Amino acid sequence: MADGASTPARRLPPAFKNWFASRGWKARGHQLDCLAADREGLSWLLIAPTGGGKTLAGFLPSLVELSERKTTPPKERLHTLYISPLKALAVDVARNVGTPVAEMGLDITIETRTGDTPAARRQRQKCLPPDILMTTPESLSILIASPDAREYFKGLKRVILDELHAIIPNKRGHLLSLALARLRMLAPEVRFCGLSATVPDAKPLIDYLTPQNREGVKSAKLIRGKAGATPQVDVLMSEERIPWSGHTGRHAFQEVYEKIREAKMTLVFVNTRSQAEITFASLWRINDDNLPIALHHGSLEVDRRRKVEAAMTRGELRAVVCTSTLDLGIDWGDVDLVIQMGAPKGASRLTQRIGRANHRMNEPSRALLAPANRMEVLECIAAKQALEEGALDGDPPRKGTLDVLAQHILGMAVAEPFDADALYTEIRTASPYADLPRKDFDDAVEFVANGGYALKRYDRFRRIVKTADGTYRVRDKLAIQQYKMNVGTITAAEEINVRLASSRGPKRPGRKLGTAEEWFFETLNVGDAFYFAGEVLRLERIEGNDAIVTRTSAESPKLPSWGGNKYPWSTYLADRVRHMIYNVDDWSAYPEQVRDWLEKQREVAHIPKPDELMVETFPYQGRNFLVAYSFEGWLAHQTLGMLVTRRLERLGKQPIGFVPTEYALSVWSRQDMSDVDMAALFDEDMLGDDLEAWTSEAVVMKRTFRNCALIAGLIEKKYPGQEKTGRQVSFSADLIYDVLREHEPDHLLLRAAWDDAAGGFMDIARLQATLTRARGRVVHSPLDRVSPLAVPVMLEIGRESVARSASEEMLKAASDDLIATAMGKI
Repeated sequence: MADGASTPARRLPPAFKNWFASRGWKARGHQLDCLAADREGLSWLLIAPTGGGKTLAGFLPSLVELSERKTTPPKERLHTLYISPLKALAVDVARNVGTPVAEMGLDITIETRTGDTPAARRQRQKCLPPDILMTTPESLSILIASPDAREYFKGLKRVILDELHAIIPNKRGHLLSLALARLRMLAPEVRFCGLSATVPDAKPLIDYLTPQNREGVKSAKLIRGKAGATPQVDVLMSEERIPWSGHTGRHAFQEVYEKIREAKMTLVFVNTRSQAEITFASLWRINDDNLPIALHHGSLEVDRRRKVEAAMTRGELRAVVCTSTLDLGIDWGDVDLVIQMGAPKGASRLTQRIGRANHRMNEPSRALLAPANRMEVLECIAAKQALEEGALDGDPPRKGTLDVLAQHILGMAVAEPFDADALYTEIRTASPYADLPRKDFDDAVEFVANGGYALKRYDRFRRIVKTADGTYRVRDKLAIQQYKMNVGTITAAEEINVRLASSRGPKRPGRKLGTAEEWFFETLNVGDAFYFAGEVLRLERIEGNDAIVTRTSAESPKLPSWGGNKYPWSTYLADRVRHMIYNVDDWSAYPEQVRDWLEKQREVAHIPKPDELMVETFPYQGRNFLVAYSFEGWLAHQTLGMLVTRRLERLGKQPIGFVPTEYALSVWSRQDMSDVDMAALFDEDMLGDDLEAWTSEAVVMKRTFRNCALIAGLIEKKYPGQEKTGRQVSFSADLIYDVLREHEPDHLLLRAAWDDAAGGFMDIARLQATLTRARGRVVHSPLDRVSPLAVPVMLEIGRESVARSASEEMLKAASDDLIATAMGKI
């Protein structure tokens, strides 16, 4: 491939050209385009597929400029800052970029700085920074909050933002955007370089790299890498009986194992940590060939994860069962197959995961989708079609949140006294906060200064003070300590360390295997067995924050569950599945089991049109059921269930409970619901008074408030010399929440909590779109028995209400009876 270096701006220095040649390479066109954009003084965004040399393209302008410097700069000058969403990725990239630097003999220093970096090295880096520093968003926030930040960053030339598409949609991205706004002020010559996988819309990423609300600023330049070979994606049409519901994919484990045997190295992606544990345990149980298979997820101890990564790099493993911890960036060149267990929930997520294989542009990556149930067969086919068409999905970025804004304001006061007008202008250059109203900013400053109107009498909430000259400064050293100890936006449930009993003494704490959420251990008794870290463990006792365990071979171990790890079903895939169910001509391409299921539905009930909201009512085993099919995901259906049951209660239908799935909501009640006016029941006005009444008493609001209070610094989990337990944090948050709701309902954090709940836990926007689409299109089918399409959600009801007290045999018998009834065999 020609290097295209026809203009001076795209020309490589001889040392770099020779280095490419020594590898048998030539610089790719998009790598030279990045070099040219940088030489033109522009920020830029590179969107390129995995395997296209994206990382090298990001560093090429810095390496070239540093190699051509004529004089040695002062030692306190940092040239390039690389920011990664993952610590492991920062370390991996430092190693990879160090290779060409060493092989060309360049006098360039490269170091990492993360939460794992020893304090002595962090201190040295402040005095003697490297030319290139690899770090994370949280570490950057601490660096810019340093009193010497102005001096430290004034020579900064480049900021490289890796995996940008994964950072900007969330609060981590909001906090990083504010840090970048500060860097623009500290280093006026700085240019931002964004690296991203393919995204459906590049504009939000370009805006993120471009200062907003400034006159005469050139937008970041979009550079696209040449597309690689189209991935080869197959959907596993299992020869086993495909389950009607469930998410483990147990029926396909043997077939998946055979695919692992045939491949050189396989990444087996799952959507949750619980699913990772059960998948690994099941594959290991049938591993008759004793293949080296490993487990990798975020709750395992970091040393265990690093050992797995190192073994992968050395080519010592045949398969790794993993979650999103291996979604991003790290280059596993020998992976030749990616298996997705269960539906991927989004075309873009699937594209990202398939990109972890091969890493050779001219060879197609291979992937296998293994549906866990019959509906997921359709979802996997939809995802495969989307990839073949080059279609992507994704939600638009959120506006900057107020709790993150409050944390940043405190950080800026820790760095140096600030003028409110100047800080407001600076903050509005960050794209998530470009439209920030001045009132919201002033409320955030007031909140950091005294906690707000209802809390200002309490001295502990005063963290910044206004000085005689009108600027704000941090109150004292304690506020500085608390900020640095609690910086960041990642909030998690209280976790317990899982430790093997030491061999040195009876049941003494030994090696740490990882962490599991505290509430899970509240469901266990001493002596119970559970899966963790790919092993079956026996709980011996709880000691402080440690669960002491021993290895066991007990049957029927329990499976730990972690909160916050359920992916939402993308609107794009949901829409495709609605069309697939309606388009009868497409059914011939589906497995016979799925085809028979849909054919039976068409025979005995109704097939909904893509823009319809179909509602079925029917009796079953002495209860009355209502099933609504909106195909809008678990979160939206959870909220819909809360609101619909409130309305049914007012209608005297005595609802007993509800269960949401990704595609349907089922409600059961004591009274017949077939006479209900369904158009009125599902009217959009439920998002008015009904929603307000529910949220006023919903636990979800206290949960979101707790997280916002932690991020905003109203409550500190970590405190000099101590750390609060999850119960202590929740107790403090609940007390404050009740006070604010009564005395200051418009408080900054209550607004932040509502925005979080509406956008995340309740998915109000998606529910609103669902009800708007269904206006005038609610189709009610009163039936005399359960329909085939209702079986999966009905089986979920069985798990919720029966499984805790029933044996597997009893549950299976109930399931068989339900299926037989739906399919007309009873």
